[in-house]
Amino acid sequence: MTLRRKIRISVLLLLILGYAAADFAFTHPPAPHPAAVPADPAKRMKAVVYYQYGSPDVLQLVDVEKPIPADNEVLIKVRAASVNPYESHFMRGTPYLIRMLSGWRAPKNYRLGVDFAGTVVAIGKRVTRFKAGDEVFGGADGALAQYVTLAEDDSLAPMPSNMSLEQAAATPIAGITALQALRDKGQIHPSEKVLVNGASGGVGTFAVQIAKSYGAEVTAVCSTRNLQMVRALGADHLIDYTQEDFTRAGQQYDLIIDNVGGHSLLQYRHALTHNGTLVIVGGSSGDPLLGALDGPIRATLLKPFVSQNYVLLLADINKKGDLDNLRELMQQGKMTPVIDRHYPLQQVAEAMRYLETGHARGKVVIDIE
Repeated sequence: MTLRRKIRISVLLLLILGYAAADFAFTHPPAPHPAAVPADPAKRMKAVVYYQYGSPDVLQLVDVEKPIPADNEVLIKVRAASVNPYESHFMRGTPYLIRMLSGWRAPKNYRLGVDFAGTVVAIGKRVTRFKAGDEVFGGADGALAQYVTLAEDDSLAPMPSNMSLEQAAATPIAGITALQALRDKGQIHPSEKVLVNGASGGVGTFAVQIAKSYGAEVTAVCSTRNLQMVRALGADHLIDYTQEDFTRAGQQYDLIIDNVGGHSLLQYRHALTHNGTLVIVGGSSGDPLLGALDGPIRATLLKPFVSQNYVLLLADINKKGDLDNLRELMQQGKMTPVIDRHYPLQQVAEAMRYLETGHARGKVVIDIE
């Protein structure tokens, strides 16, 4: 046997062993090790946790230690929360690239949730922006719980006075994603023609309203049953995707916000103006390694050969001022969160199952109290 052939066989065996080891790691997680819970009832609370990756069946509502605010933090009694595809990805550990952050074999942070609204019940000694009794909303790790702590200069803002706690809790991730897609990546301008694909979902319902606030001419793509709901949000034109493919209709747009995927980049080219922009927010790829990132990767490869701009949005919920911008839009009556269903904290698994069907109209809210 030649040396070259021995090397090839050795490399092949290493690849096979590596694949087998990765497959074993992903499908045989270590046994969970729940944290100790204080015996004093005043020092514990209910929270949703997951000690291994998987379907909503892995979610549990358990007692955990109640957080104590640091000097620069506020302690918030959570009264409403909401769920997003973000939580679904971390719960399932897919695409596998997510596990570079969350842990390869099992989640390092076993708490779930981000969006919340509630009441400040205690503050650290250096906090000046908030006081006990303030109603606030924002984003915090482990928000599917009775209490959270958050630094006063993190993603936290006073409640809009004309919104309910449930509406405020529905806003942070989806609203900030829509805002950054339109303003930062899409560089939206008044009178531009903007198409929102997936206009009836969590991000889509915000995107339609925010685009209108910028003075854009908005076309919304959704299913038949959601047409009237999206029209009420202010869309100028409606496309029923069950009846018409917008990439073949002959109309071109300056900016497309894609929350769905389902079309090739070449198909999107036909629907964009010569210098138009496609912002990829979501996708339906089943690739377990890259997930929806396969589209943006292809877009990067295509970009040097086309005049149009293809960009991926990875929203930054902690970007300064964005939560306050959304608060102002709601306060001015230019944006109202759309809520599809409510679930109690004990039924978060059922809420996640419904969210994962992909048919939610707007947001799915969790009532903590």
